[in-house]
Amino acid sequence: MARRAKGRSVNGIFLLDKPGGMSSNRALQIVKRIYGAAKAGHTGALDPLATGMLPLCFGEATKFSQFLLNADKRYITTAKLGQRTDTSDADGEVVEERPLPENLSATQIDELLQREFTGLITQVPSMFSALKHNGQPLYKLARQGIQVEVKSRQVTVFSIELLDFRGDEVDLDIRCSKGTYIRSIVQDMGEMLGCGAHVKMLRRLDSGPYKAEAMIPLAELEQRVADMGSDAAVEDIQMSLDALLLPSWSPVADTPEVLLSDSQTRALCNGQRVMLETFDVQPLVRIRDSASDKFLGIGEIDVYGQLLPRRLMNTQDI
Repeated sequence: MARRAKGRSVNGIFLLDKPGGMSSNRALQIVKRIYGAAKAGHTGALDPLATGMLPLCFGEATKFSQFLLNADKRYITTAKLGQRTDTSDADGEVVEERPLPENLSATQIDELLQREFTGLITQVPSMFSALKHNGQPLYKLARQGIQVEVKSRQVTVFSIELLDFRGDEVDLDIRCSKGTYIRSIVQDMGEMLGCGAHVKMLRRLDSGPYKAEAMIPLAELEQRVADMGSDAAVEDIQMSLDALLLPSWSPVADTPEVLLSDSQTRALCNGQRVMLETFDVQPLVRIRDSASDKFLGIGEIDVYGQLLPRRLMNTQDI
């Protein structure tokens, strides 16, 4: 007998403003419990020290979470110069202190950033990252004192702006591709300056199509439920919470859309390929039923005008 999922069917994306001092998984579990959701996942972990944008996918929206994992990001960070820590951030132990270069200026730092940290760059992720080695997260190995070789990777920094320079602290605004480690940028910058550095503050503002102004702090979500009172009907609380969710298709909002007729929708939901009368070859499209205006999933259009399904919503939920 199939096990019945615990929790209710909730579909959509919640943009959490993650508080500092909490793991991404812990934040996910708290919000999942508040929603009473049967299925949920986050899209790209933030370190406990970090705050900001953590999109949480519920139910059918988890099928499209990969597009957020692969999305570009924007961060603001404060780098502490003159101190190197074992984790490259303020949660670690200081392992080395060095004086700052004499007469170091904002202009010198900015020139270094533009020369060395924009465009396609190569970086070595910290041992205190969620990358895995033989199935084990690197940070778990690091906490056991186990060191392994971490392969370098290429990432793209679209822009890096020096916001402020205050003696031994540097504020940066960084727009970058997936997989970019801000701690590595800060650590490498410190080494190039000759004084070392670590991340004192890190906040993610944007992730893919989602912007900072749309985030909801965890405390605000909890207060919303508390304000409704213990006498509020469960259905009213659920309706209030669900109104905060973005649609499951929002991770692919910028992709072309294909509208299907009723017969085409039935064929697609039965796993059949759909022939389109007019088409452009597309590697990724959003699929919508024209009659009900419901999102069906994503697919691709081949050179023959066939719409090939890639990920479809559960037919019971569309």
